Amino acid sequence: MKSSIFTLLATALLVTADTASDTLLAARHVIHSYPGLTPPASLLTLTRQGKVGGIILFGENVDANLPTVVASFQTAFAQSPAYDGHPLLIVTDQEGGQVRRLPGGPVSSAKQIGASANPAAAATQAGKDAASALKASGANGNLAPVLDVFRVAGDFTDAYGRSFGNTPALVNTCGSAFIASQQAAGVLAAAKHFPGLGSAAKDANTDVKPVTITLTLDELRNVDEAPYKGAIAAGVDMVMTSWALYPALDAKLPAGLSIPWVQGELRQRLGFKGVTITDAIEAGSLKAFGNDAERGVLAAVAGMDIILASGRNATQGEAIVNALVVALANGKLSPYDFSKGTERILAMRKKL
Repeated sequence: MKSSIFTLLATALLVTADTASDTLLAARHVIHSYPGLTPPASLLTLTRQGKVGGIILFGENVDANLPTVVASFQTAFAQSPAYDGHPLLIVTDQEGGQVRRLPGGPVSSAKQIGASANPAAAATQAGKDAASALKASGANGNLAPVLDVFRVAGDFTDAYGRSFGNTPALVNTCGSAFIASQQAAGVLAAAKHFPGLGSAAKDANTDVKPVTITLTLDELRNVDEAPYKGAIAAGVDMVMTSWALYPALDAKLPAGLSIPWVQGELRQRLGFKGVTITDAIEAGSLKAFGNDAERGVLAAVAGMDIILASGRNATQGEAIVNALVVALANGKLSPYDFSKGTERILAMRKKL
C-alpha cells in the first residue's frame, strides 16, 4: 500500500514538474497586451512567474511614463524563472506616417518613401528613425515594414500609405533597406503580411472579417512574395503572416493557420529560418476557427512561432499559453517542432 502511495505521489510530482516546464516553454511563444496606460498587476505577476513571452504596445498604452512601465516589465521578467540574461520582447507597430504607436519617426509613410527621389535612402533613414523611436520608449521589436505590393490606388494597403509601391522591385528595395538599417540599430524587424495583402480591396480588412485573395499561385509568387526574398536576404528577424485565405495553395485555412503556406512556401520554398509571428489572434477573419486559445493552437500546429494576443485583454494571453500546454501534453502539438520554434525565439532574443 505504501509503495503504491509513493508511486502515485512520485507520478503526480513528475506530472506537475512537466506541466510547469511546458508552461515556461509555451509562454515564450505568446506576446500579451493590456488596456490603458497602466498594466494590470496580474500581468506583471505573470511576467514574474515566467508566463509572458513579450508585450505589444498600442497608442492607448503610450504617455510620458511609458519607459518606466516598460522597465517594470523588464524588472519583473529578470526576476522570473524564464530569465536567461536577455530582455523580454517589447514590440509595437511603428511603420511610419499614420501608423505610429510611439512618439517619433518615421514621419513619412511607406507610400511617401516609395515615391521619394531616392527610395532606398529614404527607407534606410526611416528604419533608423523607427529604431530610435522604439529605443527611446524601451521597446525592442518593430512589427514593420509592410511588404504588401498594392494594386489599386486607395485599396486596403494603400489607403493609409502603408505600401512602398505597386511594383515588387520598389517594395523590395525599400523594405530591405528599412529592415537592414533598423536591425543594425539594434531593433528587431518583422516583414508583413505574408504572402501579401496588396490586392485586397479597401474594405477587405482581416481584422474585421474573412478575406479571400483569389490570385494565382504564379502571381502571388512573382509579385506578392518577391519582396520577401530580399527581406530574407537582408536577414529579417521575423515574418508576420496574413489572416487572409489564399485558395491557390490552401482553400480551407488562412495563411497563418496553414501548413502549406507557413512550412511549405515560407520555410521550404523561400528558405526563411527566422521567427514566424501571427497577426492579431482575435482578428474577425478567424471567427470560424474557435476562440483565441483554440486559434493559438492551430497557428502553432501550422508552424507559427509567436502568437500575438493583442486584444488588450489581461486574460487573453494566459488562456493561449494554457491551451498550448494542453496541446503539448495531448500530442496535438509536436514537442519537437514546438521546441525548434523556441530555439528560434531564443536565438532572436540573443541579438538584443
